[in-house]
Amino acid sequence: MGESEPSASTACRQDKKMAYHKVNAEQRAQGHSPYLDNDDLQATALDLEWDMEKELEEPGFDHFCLDGAAQPPLGNSQSPDLDLEPIQPSTSPKGRFQRLQEDPDYISHYARQAPKSNHCSFSQIFKILCTVLILFILGILIGYYAHKKCPSSSASPEPNNPHVYQEILEEIKAENIQQIYRDLLQFPREEDTDVAMNILAQWTSHGLEDVQLANYSVLLDLPGSSSNTVTLKNSGECFYPSGQQCNRETKKLHARDLLYSYAAYSAKGTLEAELVDVQYGTVEDLVRIQAITNVTKKIALLKLGQSPLLYKLSLLEDAGFGGVLLYIDPCDLPKTAVLDDKAFMVSLNSGGDPSTPGYPSIDGSYRQNRSNLTTLLVQPISAVLVKKLVYLPEDSIRKDMCIPLRLPATEKKIINLNIQSVTTYKTISNVIGYLKGTIFPDRYVVIGSHHNSMNSYGGQEWTGSSAIITAFIQAVMLKAKRGWRPDRTIVFCSWGGTSFGNVGSYEWAEDLKRVLQRNVVAYVSLHNPVRGNSTLLPIASPSLQQLAAESQSFNCMEKTKCPRSNVSSVQIQGDSDYFINHLGVPATRFSYEDVKTSEVNSSFLFEALFPVHTTKTEELDPSFRLHETIAKLTGHMTLRIANEPVLPFNALDIALQVQNNLKGSQVDTHQLLAVAARLRDTAELFQSDEMRPANDPKERAPIRVRMLNDVLQSLEKNFVIRQAPPGLYRNILYRLDERTSQFSVLLEALEHCKLHQSNETIEAALSEVLNSINSAQVYFKAGLDVFETALAGKK
Repeated sequence: MGESEPSASTACRQDKKMAYHKVNAEQRAQGHSPYLDNDDLQATALDLEWDMEKELEEPGFDHFCLDGAAQPPLGNSQSPDLDLEPIQPSTSPKGRFQRLQEDPDYISHYARQAPKSNHCSFSQIFKILCTVLILFILGILIGYYAHKKCPSSSASPEPNNPHVYQEILEEIKAENIQQIYRDLLQFPREEDTDVAMNILAQWTSHGLEDVQLANYSVLLDLPGSSSNTVTLKNSGECFYPSGQQCNRETKKLHARDLLYSYAAYSAKGTLEAELVDVQYGTVEDLVRIQAITNVTKKIALLKLGQSPLLYKLSLLEDAGFGGVLLYIDPCDLPKTAVLDDKAFMVSLNSGGDPSTPGYPSIDGSYRQNRSNLTTLLVQPISAVLVKKLVYLPEDSIRKDMCIPLRLPATEKKIINLNIQSVTTYKTISNVIGYLKGTIFPDRYVVIGSHHNSMNSYGGQEWTGSSAIITAFIQAVMLKAKRGWRPDRTIVFCSWGGTSFGNVGSYEWAEDLKRVLQRNVVAYVSLHNPVRGNSTLLPIASPSLQQLAAESQSFNCMEKTKCPRSNVSSVQIQGDSDYFINHLGVPATRFSYEDVKTSEVNSSFLFEALFPVHTTKTEELDPSFRLHETIAKLTGHMTLRIANEPVLPFNALDIALQVQNNLKGSQVDTHQLLAVAARLRDTAELFQSDEMRPANDPKERAPIRVRMLNDVLQSLEKNFVIRQAPPGLYRNILYRLDERTSQFSVLLEALEHCKLHQSNETIEAALSEVLNSINSAQVYFKAGLDVFETALAGKK
């Protein structure tokens, strides 16, 4: 049965095509007919033949094959131009004329009858004219219904009508987001699944039909029954991480904040040792400290900032430290942020369930015993407590300038650090909703927010994130109810367990890894969209930078208030991590912040999760206009990626960024520059020869567009290296911060050389970068070769 159906449909299609050849042939043969002398009628017949041939070649036409037309009575045709080729069996390995010579049955079966007389009677002429007229009318009817019913490959607006985007985005209003935000605050937050269930119900109420929960049992590191403490050995004074003295009143007053001032997945226990000020924990800082003292089993006083926390902790662990007190220097914060007396939470988890590294936490999975992910006892503390530890006099803090905190070199501090947390398995729930695409339903644009229920750290930030994605769903589904659908499938995600190391997104992505590797084209992040109100910070992978800039222009309604921000490719926090570093998927995010972007020390301060209470978000954005802006910018990006016939990715921008990342490097990059130049040349050819023609509707063949999109979808996968130092991206296209333009792995290799006096790490890093650039160049070249072969075959 599986083989007979295609043969029948093919024969049906061929018979119809033959019928139209016959119509045209008989029209030409009967040139003396008064009905065919009319020029307009002849032109119409030729146009009909052309249109019908195209329609008969469309996939899916055979679904509308009429039973009565399956075998038209063509045996009595007198047309000398009748072409028998369309009705030949498509599976025959022989050519048409070879079959006619070797197969007498074939000839007897398909041969036309010889004419009985050279003189045609009036009745014969009348029959021929009637046959022509019937076939002509039948052809018009079949062509009309085939054109009406068969889906067109260019059903979407050309070139994806911007008015459609505008209509959807106009439905996103600040007051709607504010109402959704306040509704979300009413959700009970005892268990992660409860929050997820409420979000699922909310999305479903807006019309999103395919919504589901994805639950995973994961290992979390939660606070113990009592707060961690820091005790000064000399005076015996005991302090909580916030800087308040240990007593029952303080503990009862701020019990939840005190408990959640900790480092998840830190080592547990008690350590009494000397406190050593390592400032930002850079290689220069460590070289300086190790030259004057033995740091083994001592406690480092470390500032957050400059580079990823996990990278700095790995350096301290290698150096032999036993513990770390972690804080944020007030001088690194914007003036609007008053956080001196607040401790914070950090996660030492690089991503996913620690007990199932690299594979999903599903029933039957092997669970590893990993209650802590470092040998260091790590404790975040407030700036107030740091000032008490360093005995900083109040008059040393001047109003006109900020003096960075520093432990006096002459003083020796002995402290007792007590850390108690508990690892336990909890259910983390993700909410996943699908809006299926019409033309490329197997290609996904993933847009993700997160929800949080386990603690109040980062607590209300998730509410703004969830309100924005819900408002976008509401606007999109209003359009969908009127018949609109995206070309590609949009996957809406609300992740659980983000504050513990993006646990929810990692587990879901590991669970669906093979599907996502093939299907995901981009990730759009809504992680913490409004952390401040002064600066719009757009971040995008190089291939999406132009689209991010265009989205800002598209959504700029008031020119005087139009945010003009440069789009950068720097490491970002949140659930985009797995998509960027393991799947090699282009990603983007818009957010408002108050961070001092001009100061290198302020980078990576986002790794600290401060307690954010209910009123904070509405203080930052009382009118919710900033939330509306983020929703529209994010929505426009999502709609463009989901609907453009050709993915709006810029291959040349990747090649240009690769060259820029090699400029000013302190290592020998002669070979790298040569390969990067070849990559740029190939990317330029790809951009001009393939992408520009494909964006012209007149030259846009469906198979060519699909081939082109497959190349664009996977281009960033070439830059995901096998392994990177802790905290650094495996996707080398992303820089550490705004002020750093070199490849992060090369910078780290140079730092490693200063500590260990070895070039081995540099050589390994150079090899990784070289192979990545060369892989991308070969990938583009192979794509060009495929297109050239396809064009040659077509000719």
